[in-house]
Amino acid sequence: MLMLNDSVFMFFCTLLVWLMTPGIALFYGGMVRSKNVLSTAMHSYIPMAIVSILWVMIGYSLSFSTGGNAWIGNLDWVGLKGVTFEANPDYSETIPHNLFMMFQLTFAVLTTALISGAVAERMKFSAFVVFTILWSLLAYAPVAHWVWGVGGWLRELGALDFAGGNVVHISSGVTGLVLAIYLGKRKESETSTPHNLPLTVLGGSLIWFGWYGFNVGSALTLNEVAMTVFINTAIAAAAGIIGWVLIEWKINKKPTMLGSISGAIAGLVAITPACGFVTPASSIIIGFIGGAVCFWGVFSLKKKLGYDDALDAFGLHGIGGTWGGIATGLFATTSVNEAGADGLFYGNISLLFKQLAGIGATYVFIAIVTFIIIKVIHAVMPVRVNEEEEYIGLDLTLHGEKAYHESNL
Repeated sequence: MLMLNDSVFMFFCTLLVWLMTPGIALFYGGMVRSKNVLSTAMHSYIPMAIVSILWVMIGYSLSFSTGGNAWIGNLDWVGLKGVTFEANPDYSETIPHNLFMMFQLTFAVLTTALISGAVAERMKFSAFVVFTILWSLLAYAPVAHWVWGVGGWLRELGALDFAGGNVVHISSGVTGLVLAIYLGKRKESETSTPHNLPLTVLGGSLIWFGWYGFNVGSALTLNEVAMTVFINTAIAAAAGIIGWVLIEWKINKKPTMLGSISGAIAGLVAITPACGFVTPASSIIIGFIGGAVCFWGVFSLKKKLGYDDALDAFGLHGIGGTWGGIATGLFATTSVNEAGADGLFYGNISLLFKQLAGIGATYVFIAIVTFIIIKVIHAVMPVRVNEEEEYIGLDLTLHGEKAYHESNL
C-alpha cells in the first residue's frame, strides 16, 4: 500500500541526488584551468539530458525489469510501459513505481558525469556525447541489474551494495582510469593547477548535501535503517576529512582546503556500499581509511603508474568504492540491518569473498566494455582535441564561449 510519508521522503531524496550532478560540474569546473571550466561543466550537464532520455526509453528496463536474466533486464518496460504510480513490490511496496524509477535515473546520470573528471581538458565533446550514450546502455545498465535488479547475479549471490559502491563509484572510477590511459596525458599536466578553489568547495558541499539523498534514500523508506544511514554518511565524511588531512599534513607539510573537501568526498564514497549495513563506530573507521587510501591513490599511485586522471575520478571513486566494498565484507552486521549479512568481523568470512567477487567482476567487465567502446568511437571520429585546441582552451575552441571576461568598469 502506498504511503504518503515514504513518497514525500523519496521525492525529496530524488531532488537531492539530482542536485549532485550540478555539484559535480562546479566541483570539477573549479579544479581545471579557467580556459576549460565551461567545457568541463558541459561534461556533467550533457548526461543530464542524454542519460535521462535513454533511461526513460530503455535504460530503466534493461536495469530493473523483472523478467530478464542474471546479466541484464529485458524490454518489458521500454518507454516506461507498465511503470505507473502503482507500487512495484519487487522494489518497494510503499512508493510509486515511477518515483522509484526517477530516483534511479538520478544515479544513472550522476555516474556518467563522474567519469568526465578523468578526461577533463582533452576529450572531444562529440566523442564524449557518443561515449555517454553507449556506456550508459552497455556498461551501467548491466552492472545496475547485477547488483540491484530482480534476478541479478550479484544480488542473488548475496553481495551487498547499499547505495552504489559497485554500480556508481567503481564503475565510474574504472571507466575514468581506462579513458585516462587511452587518451594520454594533457600537454601541461605537470603544471596544471585549479583556477577557482572556492568554486570547487561550493560544488563539493553541494555533492555532500545531495549525498544524504543518495545514501539515505536508498533505504526507500524513513525507518531505523535509514536513520543509521544518515548518521553513517555524515560521520564517514567527517572522518574522511580527518584521514586525508592528517596524511596530507604529514607528507606535504600543509593541510589544504582542496584536501579537506576531497577527503569528505573520499569518506562519502567509502561508506556508500556499507552505509545501510554497518554501525556508526565502524563508519568512522571506514571513512578515515577511505580518506587515507584515496590520498594515496591521488598522490602516490597516479604518479607511480604515470596516468593523467585529471580530476582523480579513479583516485576518489574507484579506490574509495573498492575500499568501501571490502569494508562492507568486514564490518557488516545484521544487528544494523536484518536484510544484510554479517561480515568477517562478525564471524562470517563468506561475505568478504562475495564482496571481492563483485568488485573483481565489476573491474573486469567495466574495463573491457569501456575499452571496446572508446576503440569503436575512435575508429569513426577523433576522441582527443588537437594541440592547438588544447593550448587555446576547450571553452573557446569547442563551445565558442568564455567563463570570464575582463570588465571595463
